[in-house]
Amino acid sequence: MIYDCVVVGGGPSGATAASDLANAAHHVLLLDRGGRIKPCGGAIPPRLIADFAIPGHLIVGRARAARMIAPSDHEVDMPVGDGFVGMVDRDTFDEWLRARAALAGAERRTGTFDRIERDEQGRPVVVFADARGGPEQRVATRCVIGADGARSRVARATLADAADMPCVFAYHEVIRSPSVADGAFDRERCDVFYQAALSPDFYAWVFPHGDTASVGVGSANKGFALRDAVARLRVREGLDGCDTIRREGAPIPLKPLRKWDNGRDVVVTGDAAGVVAPASGEGIYYAMTAGRETARAVGAFLASGNPKALAQARRRFMRAHGQVFWILGIMQHFWYRNDRRRERFVAMCEDRDVQSLIWPAYMDKRLVYAKPLAYLRIFMKDMRHLMQTAG
Repeated sequence: MIYDCVVVGGGPSGATAASDLANAAHHVLLLDRGGRIKPCGGAIPPRLIADFAIPGHLIVGRARAARMIAPSDHEVDMPVGDGFVGMVDRDTFDEWLRARAALAGAERRTGTFDRIERDEQGRPVVVFADARGGPEQRVATRCVIGADGARSRVARATLADAADMPCVFAYHEVIRSPSVADGAFDRERCDVFYQAALSPDFYAWVFPHGDTASVGVGSANKGFALRDAVARLRVREGLDGCDTIRREGAPIPLKPLRKWDNGRDVVVTGDAAGVVAPASGEGIYYAMTAGRETARAVGAFLASGNPKALAQARRRFMRAHGQVFWILGIMQHFWYRNDRRRERFVAMCEDRDVQSLIWPAYMDKRLVYAKPLAYLRIFMKDMRHLMQTAG
C-alpha cells in the first residue's frame, strides 16, 4: 500500500493538513505518538473559530479582557470589546482535530517517527516504532508532511537549517480554578506578566480555562528555573492551594524556517516550520493556517508531480502573515530586553490608540489600515518611549 501522504504529528497543524487532504479524497496516514500535550495558554481568536469550524463545546472559557502587569506591578487592563477570545484545553482540542481528520477519511496510527528511507523507485518510506511494540513499521508514500513539533525529527533529517531554529522554552501547570466566588480570580481575563523575576526575556501568564487554568512561563534562557518561576507566580496570585492536574514543558519556536520543503517530497508545517508568533508566542491559529496551506501545496504536488509546488506553502503563509511576524520580532527584540523597557511597553499598551489597533489585529488576524491618524499618533508616542528608554 502506498499512501498519497503521511503526516507525522497530530497537533493542530498536522491534524488540519490531514483533514484537508482527506477531504480532497487523498489517501492519508496520520501518525501521532500520542500521550503528549503541548504547554499552551490555549487562546484561539474568533478568526480561527470561524475559519476552521470549531464547535462551541470545545470552548472551555471566554476571555473578554487581558491584564498586563509591568515590572513595577503597574496593571493595564485591555478589554476585548465586542466578542471574546476562545480558550481551549489542548488535551481535548487536539484529539478532536485528530478525530475529525479520521472522520474525513485519514487513517490514524499511534507510533513514534524514526526516519525516512527510500524504496526502489526513490519514494519516501516512513519508518516508525509502533506504540504496541514489536518490529519497526514501514509505510511507503508519495509525500511526507512533518508536523512533529519544534524539535522536529522530520525537519532535522531533511532541512539544512532546522537544527538552528531559535526557541523559547515553555513550562506550564494546568490547575483547578478557584471557585467562582473567589473574587481574586477572574475567569474572563488573561493575565500576562512582563517581569524579569518571572521571565528574563519573555513573559509569564495565567490563562483561565473555565474550571481549569494554565499557569506558565517562557524563556530562552536555558539556565532560568521555569518550574520555580511558576511556583512563585502561583503563590503570588493565590493559586498555590489549587490542585495541579498536569505539568508540561516544551520548546516553542519563534522564527519561521527559511525553507519548509526539501525540493523533492517532504514539507514541514506548524511548530516544525517555526510558525509561532514572536513576542506573543501565539501558535494555534498560525499552526492550523500553515497546515491548511501545506495541504493545499501537497495537493498541487500530488496532482502535478512537480516538487516546486511544495514551496507554495511557505510562500503563501509568509505573504499573509510575514509582515506581522516581522513587526512582532522587532517588538520582542527591543521591548523584552530589560525591565526598564518592559515598563515602558506596558505603559504604551495603556494607550487607547494602541488598544484600538491591537485587538482587531489579533481577533481578525490582519493589520488594521483604516485608522491612519491613530497610526501617526502611535508612531509619535512610540518615538517618545524609545527616546526615554534609549541606552
